[in-house]
Amino acid sequence: MKFGQFLLERGLISEMDILHARFVQKKNNLKIGELAMERGWLTEDDINRILIIQEDTCERFGEIAVREGYLTEGQLEELLKKQKDSYIFFGEALLQIGAISEYDLITLLKEFNRKRLRG
Repeated sequence: MKFGQFLLERGLISEMDILHARFVQKKNNLKIGELAMERGWLTEDDINRILIIQEDTCERFGEIAVREGYLTEGQLEELLKKQKDSYIFFGEALLQIGAISEYDLITLLKEFNRKRLRG
């Protein structure tokens, strides 16, 4: 069970809250290719070529991009740092849209994780 479903079943958030939070995540949690394209380091064609290789090899996008010469190691490291620094978890997104308080989020995450660990 995902955290959103857990909150929904308790009546603490709505399906619309889930959609809004996921939209916030989608807007902020960019993929390496998207970040590289923003910087002008990759084109859409480059990304598609890398994705085709990724389908066949199941390797990470960044590893392929470096190996194939699309990105340097330094560029990949910069992109990974940017990706990590801007990542928003679902609970954080719920906070941003005002669907839940920080106190409730912390309390409910603890409860959710205890429940998950018990199986």
